[in-house]
Amino acid sequence: MKRIGIVAKTDRAEARGVVERLLAWCEERSLQPFLEKETAELCPESRATAVRKPDLPAQVDLVLVLGGDGTLLSMARLVGDLGVPILGVNLGGLGFLTALTVDELFPALEALLAGGLFIEERVMLAAQVWRHGERLSEYVALNDVVITKSAMSRIINLAVSVDGQFATGYRADGLIISTPTGSTAY
Repeated sequence: MKRIGIVAKTDRAEARGVVERLLAWCEERSLQPFLEKETAELCPESRATAVRKPDLPAQVDLVLVLGGDGTLLSMARLVGDLGVPILGVNLGGLGFLTALTVDELFPALEALLAGGLFIEERVMLAAQVWRHGERLSEYVALNDVVITKSAMSRIINLAVSVDGQFATGYRADGLIISTPTGSTAY
C-alpha cells in the first residue's frame, strides 16, 4: 500500500485537523496521499495530489473516509467493483458503518501497514429501474436499495429479477432489498 485516498465530510469541525494529521503521517512513512478535491480545500497549503471524487478510487490502494455512513456509502458506490479497500472513520454523525473513531485511526493504519488488519469483502447490489421495456436508471449499493412509490401513487406493481431471472412479484407501497451489510432504512 503506497497510495492513500482521503475523503472528508468537510463541514465537520474536526475534519481539517484529522486530514492534516493524516498528511503528516503519510509523509513520515513515504506514502502518497491523494485528496478528494473538496477535502483538499481544507488544506490549501498541502502538496498532496487533488483528485475529483469519481476518479479517486482508480488511483489509490486504500480509501480513507472521514465522516459518517453517508460519506462512506457514496464512496462505496464509486469504488464499485475495483476492489479498493475502504476504511471508514466516524467524525461524529451516524456511524454504523464508520465505527472507527479518530483515536483508533492511526493504530488501525499502523496495523494495516504491518499486515495485521483484516480486510473484509462485502457484497454490493446492482439495481436497475425499468418501465415499459425502457431502462430508466441504474444504481450500485453497499447496504440497500429502496424502491418506493411516488407521491401520487397508492400502490405499485414490482417484478423482481435476480441475475436476469424473474424471482417474484409484489403489489406494495415499496420494497427494501438489503445486502448482509444491512439496511440504513431501519
